[in-house]
Amino acid sequence: MLSSSDIPTGLFVANTFRTGKNSFAVRDKFHQTDIAQVSLAAPDDIESALSLAQAYAKSVPQPYARSEILLKVRDLVAARRDRFQAAMTAEAGFPVKDANGEIDRALQTLALSAEEAKRLSGELLPFGGAPTGAGRLGFTVPKPLGIVVAITPFNAPLNTVCHKVGPAFAAGNAVVLKPSDKTPLTANLLAECFAEAGAPDGALGVLHGGVSVAQALLADARPHFYAFTGSTAAGRAIQAAAGLRRTQMELGSIAATIILKDADIAQAAAKCAGASFRKAGQVCTSIQHLLVEAEAMSGFTEAYLAAVDRLVVGDPSDPLTDVGPMISIEAAMRVEKMVAGQTMLRGGARADALFPPTVIDAPAEGSTVLTDEIFGPVTCLIPVRDLDAAIAHVNATPYGLATGLFTNDLQRAMVAAMRLDVGGVHINETSSSRVDLMPYGGTKESGFGHEGPKYAVQEMMERKLITISGLPL
Repeated sequence: MLSSSDIPTGLFVANTFRTGKNSFAVRDKFHQTDIAQVSLAAPDDIESALSLAQAYAKSVPQPYARSEILLKVRDLVAARRDRFQAAMTAEAGFPVKDANGEIDRALQTLALSAEEAKRLSGELLPFGGAPTGAGRLGFTVPKPLGIVVAITPFNAPLNTVCHKVGPAFAAGNAVVLKPSDKTPLTANLLAECFAEAGAPDGALGVLHGGVSVAQALLADARPHFYAFTGSTAAGRAIQAAAGLRRTQMELGSIAATIILKDADIAQAAAKCAGASFRKAGQVCTSIQHLLVEAEAMSGFTEAYLAAVDRLVVGDPSDPLTDVGPMISIEAAMRVEKMVAGQTMLRGGARADALFPPTVIDAPAEGSTVLTDEIFGPVTCLIPVRDLDAAIAHVNATPYGLATGLFTNDLQRAMVAAMRLDVGGVHINETSSSRVDLMPYGGTKESGFGHEGPKYAVQEMMERKLITISGLPL
């Protein structure tokens, strides 16, 4: 069980936690009880964090030192697994299984970021290939941007934070983090690890609060880059406020997975059941639409529902639980309203913030479950005539983050991969498949830019060009 004394609740500024003048409550998402009062960032706290970040940018440790700090952070996170797990189970409602999966992935993300810090390099330019390039040498030098503001969501309160903070720190930037006000405790635990690992003052600041804190960070001229994961509507507002400054946007999605008749149906059903309801379906790549080739629908539906029936729903602190509560009662009520009137093969009955795995059978054309992101433990079984119809369905949505495809026909798989207008296509995996070293980003209203430490580091740096003429080359 989580004890409020286990986790700092202040604002992280100058490698220490300070108590703010005002605070807000953090709730246990299953028991619906307050578990902590977390300090709310005021204007002077925001000013302090940005001033320290600006000062840090003038005396950044060398890449090797930054790599060593990130590795120490990784080791400290691993040593405090129990505290991280308890925090996420309470404030995010993550079952123990999901919380431990989040920790495992965060350890990888921190290690990958540490490796990238030691790989920063420029490029020698081929001036000899230009008609006026004789006697000229040119190369690029990577330089940090300065200050990165990271605005992160509740549904990955550790690993998504690491995907923002790790690459930014590896690249030599200072980071000001505004985590979700639903899950601030996990961010504070990570900040504590950075302090103990020897990160200098100003390298990381953590400011808690809601929209007003994000708006203040956007209104300030000092940040150079904004890394955001959240809704498309919020992304639009952040992009408009950022102006000419760089951004990375991982936004909304209506994720689909396609099941073709030649697929390994048993394997596909098992993987899809897990990917549909992990973290109570509150993952932007959770399967919202299961597009099943008509000839495979009967067999797949039977196997899929059997896998869904094996999922344990309830108290996230029970190690056997697969699906815990949603982030709030209000979020569960929103999902309840979206699915009302649909033909449900499983689920649909809410209990406070707990919403069971819900499977909708062939929703009517124009239903909100087809046109809007559900962001909850709901999947729609949709028969499609053939692969062309499935591709058309995916491409017709305004989003394009990721699509899964199950088939044993390599030709059809590659046709689909090339024609699907999404950021990632996963063959014989679900839309929710992700390995933290890969580039991760979307198209259309799912945003732009990429997570994945190697790719994020490049986006969070600029390249200075240096040329020298008159050389005896």
